[in-house]
Amino acid sequence: MGELNRDQIVKIIAKRVAKELKNGYLVNLGVGIPTAVSNYVSDDMKVILHAENGMLGLWEDDDFSRHVISPAGTYSSLHDGGMFFDSAFSFCLIRGGHVDVTILGALEVDEKGNLANWIIPNKLVPGIGGAMDLVVGSKQVIVAMEHTSKGKKKILKQCNLPLTAVGQVNLIVTEKGVMKVTDKGIVLLEIFSTSSLEDIQSNTEATLIVPDDIKYVDINL
Repeated sequence: MGELNRDQIVKIIAKRVAKELKNGYLVNLGVGIPTAVSNYVSDDMKVILHAENGMLGLWEDDDFSRHVISPAGTYSSLHDGGMFFDSAFSFCLIRGGHVDVTILGALEVDEKGNLANWIIPNKLVPGIGGAMDLVVGSKQVIVAMEHTSKGKKKILKQCNLPLTAVGQVNLIVTEKGVMKVTDKGIVLLEIFSTSSLEDIQSNTEATLIVPDDIKYVDINL
């Protein structure tokens, strides 16, 4: 398979991450690739999307309302039965451990499950936002990101950028495969047909643990 374009990368990652969701989950989707996960949740599954700016039942579709603004600043919509609330209540849900899964992007992740995603070198950014609370308060943290950034490795032995949280990442999904963070290191669970074992390891600074029962997954675009 040739070089992937941005749309293909987003589709591969978002579609695979959606398979990790279960009926009844309360899920927070970060800005960027994670937002696209909602497009691949099956119609027969009830997943409630949480927005830290004060919503439950958020949904991204073409029938949006100009009165509903997602954390990404885009017009969105709300499912029947959804609700609005203030920021204090929103973060009570997060800090109270009620969010089942947080899915977010990252600038760097390391083999100890540390996450850096809030500061970009030499660029002015608004601040750490809700990510610090979300990754600590959620029951599971999934990083959905491109495997590299302009050829620079993002899955490292140790993060170089200021950390968002320590030891909180459970799963990493890129356009190349799926990796699980364990106390022994990063285990490579799946290799997509868009890549190979040699390709994934050469683009990963951390040494991957490759189990005997690793899965090879065919990707159809």
